[in-house]
Amino acid sequence: MNDQEMSVIKRNGSKEDISFDKILKRIKKIGERNHIQSVNYTALCLKVIDQLYDEIETKKIDELTAQQCASMITIHPDYGKLASCICISNHQKNTIILNGSNNNNIFIKTMEMLYNNVDYHNNHVPLICKKTWDVISKYSEYMMKIIDYEKDYLIDYFGFKTLERAYLMKVKGVCIERPQDMWMRVSVGIHGDDIDSIAETYKYMSELYFTHATPTLFNAGTPRPQLSSCFLLSMIDDSINGIFESLKECAQISKWAGGIGIHVHNIRAKGTQIRGTNGTSNGLVPMLKVFNDTARYVDQGGGKRNGSFAVYLEPIHPDIEDFLELKKNHGDEESKARDLFYALWIPDIFMKKIETNSDWCLFCPDKCPGFCDCYGDEYEKLYEKYENEKRYTKKIPARELWFKILDSQMETGTPYLLYKDACNVKSNQKNLGTIKSSNLCTEIIEYSSPEESAVCNLASVAVSKFVNADHTFDYNKLHDVVALITRNLNKIIDINYYPTDKTKRSNFLHRPIGIGIQGLADAFILMDIPYHSNKAKEVNKNIFETIYHSSIKTSNEISINRQKDMLFIKKEIEKKTLCFSSDNPEETDLIVSNVLTEGPYNKLIIELQEKVSQLKEMYKPILKEMQIKDPNYMGAYSSFEGSPASKGLLQFDLWNETPSTRYDWNELKQSVQKYGIRNSLCVAPMPTASTSQILGNNECFEPFTSNMYTRRTLAGEFIVVNKHLIEELINEGLWSEDVKNNIVANKGSVQYINGISEHLKEKYKIVWEIPMKHLIDMARDRGCYICQSQSLNLWLEEPNYKNLTSMHFYSWKAGLKTGIYYLRRKPRHQPQQFTIKPKTKSNEDEDEECEMCGS
Repeated sequence: MNDQEMSVIKRNGSKEDISFDKILKRIKKIGERNHIQSVNYTALCLKVIDQLYDEIETKKIDELTAQQCASMITIHPDYGKLASCICISNHQKNTIILNGSNNNNIFIKTMEMLYNNVDYHNNHVPLICKKTWDVISKYSEYMMKIIDYEKDYLIDYFGFKTLERAYLMKVKGVCIERPQDMWMRVSVGIHGDDIDSIAETYKYMSELYFTHATPTLFNAGTPRPQLSSCFLLSMIDDSINGIFESLKECAQISKWAGGIGIHVHNIRAKGTQIRGTNGTSNGLVPMLKVFNDTARYVDQGGGKRNGSFAVYLEPIHPDIEDFLELKKNHGDEESKARDLFYALWIPDIFMKKIETNSDWCLFCPDKCPGFCDCYGDEYEKLYEKYENEKRYTKKIPARELWFKILDSQMETGTPYLLYKDACNVKSNQKNLGTIKSSNLCTEIIEYSSPEESAVCNLASVAVSKFVNADHTFDYNKLHDVVALITRNLNKIIDINYYPTDKTKRSNFLHRPIGIGIQGLADAFILMDIPYHSNKAKEVNKNIFETIYHSSIKTSNEISINRQKDMLFIKKEIEKKTLCFSSDNPEETDLIVSNVLTEGPYNKLIIELQEKVSQLKEMYKPILKEMQIKDPNYMGAYSSFEGSPASKGLLQFDLWNETPSTRYDWNELKQSVQKYGIRNSLCVAPMPTASTSQILGNNECFEPFTSNMYTRRTLAGEFIVVNKHLIEELINEGLWSEDVKNNIVANKGSVQYINGISEHLKEKYKIVWEIPMKHLIDMARDRGCYICQSQSLNLWLEEPNYKNLTSMHFYSWKAGLKTGIYYLRRKPRHQPQQFTIKPKTKSNEDEDEECEMCGS
């Protein structure tokens, strides 16, 4: 079929004969505009033409072209760049048509469409809130000047498809936001009328230096700005009311895109008497099946992400063996709840019992209360007391239970292992009470109780962006960007929509934040150092020392800046001229007292009301802060008194480590001890699964799992290559079809390629080629600057009892809080590779059973 036998439908709805020359011309124009040289445009165009059909839409031609380019990325990285550029150009053309505007006012028109959205009854249902729209209208000219749609092209194909699927806002199912619109909407949503902070946040996010977490990108600037990522819940009570109230809270949180960690240590074991009915309990499994179905039913943000609950249990619970079976693929279906995630909250005494090959007692929390409320020596004394009184439900060899834990990990990758004593001993929240669980991704360690559900607001900084052209690292700039992130996260706490009163209470009282990283492996490559080198270990420590110092220093500065005005408010409350509208500790509604308003309405009252209004907007004071005893701490978070930081102990002190001399830690500690900090916790390296796709980095602090593989996500299936490797091989004249096939055949490894240097082989080692001891050592090195914890995945090609036990005990003895998030292992059976053509004759250099590792 020639081009005269087909027609094309243009973006404006008109129809014309298709022109193959126009298709080629458009592809070339986009490529040349973006300085893309190593693409065979004619061959690419011919591949696209093969897929055309009559009355195809022009936007569909662009989509097919981008998909074709993306599939050719293993030929040259330029094909990936072209795929991204075509995708983004197509999207920009589509949004101009949709909005009836031009590039000069596209942002304003887009936000206007979102604000004026109506439902099928023609009711006004705005997708951004009035405050956001008012700010955008007020500063429209300035925003149009600073928003730069050329920055859309900084995002790669994989990243754009991820944004398009879930992050960019849609009207009636059609995506109308551009990436720059999203960055600006998020900036306005966080900062409101503070135009300077809007501009600063937009600049650094749009240039991909950092990103806020997925819920923030989803919901900032909307009528329900639920911007928090992590929620840690306590099972309210071991009763029907307590269990189902907790279930309801899980549903409310999941509705607004929150990931949940909930502990069930206090639920009575199977076979325990129920005194109210004189029956016996069915234990944890039937209850968890109800939670499982709730997670399936209530997804995150209306179909954007599946609902996710992680359930934490101490291995002292009598239902522990059934708990370990819940996610396995075989066995009785009635005893499975595979959509939940499972984690163990392990006391040190359990590890000691395994080490000494002793017996382990299981105690029902109904008969033997108190274990979940203590740790350390107190826990061990309670264990010995109940054991001596023979109040245990069951006694088994500790190693027998340990091997069942390992069996579950080898089959399902879980349970996660977190060490209860390390989590509590090394927490700046230890003054609040015993911490009983982590979150969905094991990096958040916060106090929760029946009265408080812990919350954390997250952001990740792309450390790859701070590598200079001479392979050095710009720690000063990292320090500045982390300071910006810290200020932003504090504003998020203040303006956030909280799904429950308990989440609002916890976040306002303790104000934890979680700053993480992405692209550490990319940074090492850009610095020309192998991931497992001593130099990489040094950079790893320096990065986290910088992040911790910047976040604590900024948090301290916020506290100092608030102190004077908070003292003013406290004195006015003592004089009864001001009061809060309720007795809730998290109450923010500060008002002029009736004592004044009932008298003559004079200028003094008006001035006081205006000042109070300004202070409320600037500082968001809460009732609990007015109860702080030390006047110097009036700017700090309300539960600062009694914390380790209030005693001059920072995270590295709790690890008995000495920081470097890069920063003046003594000066900072003195200031913290004198004036406090605004956040109880600051650093929590998270997985960054989705956001690292958007910014084009390898996940968090992990090594590359492969140098070439296929990745399946909710946004589609993508070929992922290590762009640094291919560019380096091309520059050295070493890239070829044979080299590509060698990498694929060897599961993404470059160790079997002849002709490349040993340095290159070391630099591009993948995770399966790096000893786990090294990853654990790096986790420990940065651990003394991480006041929460870290999502630490570990990889074993062929896990067994011996190597798993060795690895876990090494983590525990290293003092890690999170021993392991997921256990990753290679699949036993590998399908045919997509880039290797099947050959009828054998070839020693190619293993046709291998596939690229997925992560």
